Amino acid sequence: MAENKTIKRRDFIKRSLTAAAAFTIVPRYVLGGNGFQAPSEQLTKAVIGVGGMGRTHLRYPGAKLLAVCDVDESHLKIALEIAGPGVKGYKDFREVLERSDIDIVHIPTPPHWHALITIAAAEAGKDIWCEKPMTRTIGEGRQVVKAVQKNGRIFRLNTWFRFRDRFYGFGTTVKPIKKLVKSGMLGWPLKVTVSGVTGFDWKFYWSGKTDLTQESVPVELDYDFWLGPAPYKPYHHHRVHSTFRGYWDYDGGGLGDMGMHYLDPVQYLLEKDNTSPVEIEADCTQQHPDACGSWRRIELKYSDGCKIILDGEEKDKDAPFIEGPNGKLYKGFKSDIAGLNKKLAAFPEPEPQEENFAEAVKTRKKFALNEENAHRSCTIVNLAKIAVRLGRPLRFDPEKQLFIGDTEANRLIRQPMRAPWFL
Repeated sequence: MAENKTIKRRDFIKRSLTAAAAFTIVPRYVLGGNGFQAPSEQLTKAVIGVGGMGRTHLRYPGAKLLAVCDVDESHLKIALEIAGPGVKGYKDFREVLERSDIDIVHIPTPPHWHALITIAAAEAGKDIWCEKPMTRTIGEGRQVVKAVQKNGRIFRLNTWFRFRDRFYGFGTTVKPIKKLVKSGMLGWPLKVTVSGVTGFDWKFYWSGKTDLTQESVPVELDYDFWLGPAPYKPYHHHRVHSTFRGYWDYDGGGLGDMGMHYLDPVQYLLEKDNTSPVEIEADCTQQHPDACGSWRRIELKYSDGCKIILDGEEKDKDAPFIEGPNGKLYKGFKSDIAGLNKKLAAFPEPEPQEENFAEAVKTRKKFALNEENAHRSCTIVNLAKIAVRLGRPLRFDPEKQLFIGDTEANRLIRQPMRAPWFL
């Protein structure tokens, strides 16, 4: 992109930082007068990143679409055709953030862009709906939490199994499983096994290729802007769009893609929203420095002895989903605890959560999966990714959010960005 444009947009971000420090940003629709709408009326939104996933989010209840943005002109054209009249298209997300008439920014870009756009949106006074994984690194996640809270924004991470929809392979929502765990009938500590046997598919086909040869960049794609903060690598079609997840620079294979869907509910069940595992160990083949590969088993252990087992080989064919000293819970919610439902009826229901993002925006009440608990569940994913990449046991401090005695692992927490992008 042209240098004068880069400087102009960078100046905009600096102005946003100064403004955020000077006063509290109030949502457009609560100001009243001068054409602004009341909270009971329509919220407005923009979608930044309108490839396959982004186009599925052009329409949902509670917000009117005003803008779409993508660095690929073909994606942008399709999205504008779907969106219809009144929606404007942009190539540069910073131009979208300059619009004062947009309340919510939805971010379905590849994960290496999530932190930068989320932080810029928070500083511009927007509320944020971000796709999973929340961030590509632990350090980026910490920065997102700070920016969202400093600017008084409402944040939603787009995985929903902790509060609605049937959990993978269980025929039920997470709510009764949460009630079972909280009742103490299974005992403590607990072991949770996430595998194909217990209803989960790690999508190992999201692996990168190690024999890429340089190709010509399609005329419709601004590849330099697509890379953004990621290290420069010669263009190959397998790096971008529907197969980008196979490369460490942009995501983390099937683990990065599906990890938060699978592990955020586990974190919720175990009541670990304010902490992280302290020991992580991965059994895997040696990983390529660029392309993500598969793994056999990952074990994450908390300070109280609870464990999460990621069984990529489906080695334990008889594994329950949750196992405690006093009982086991299997896929399909089949339990070896006699009279389970009758016993559970005597225990209180889980605390209610705000499940409607539009209402969260209007009332300024934290969404069920917000910047804090989403960062912790994304940290589980990122800890597992780092253990796979390094291929050795790791120890982690959940308070400092740093590895203990491992400089190489800590470098993967805060990875440098390609200029001019920075946090």
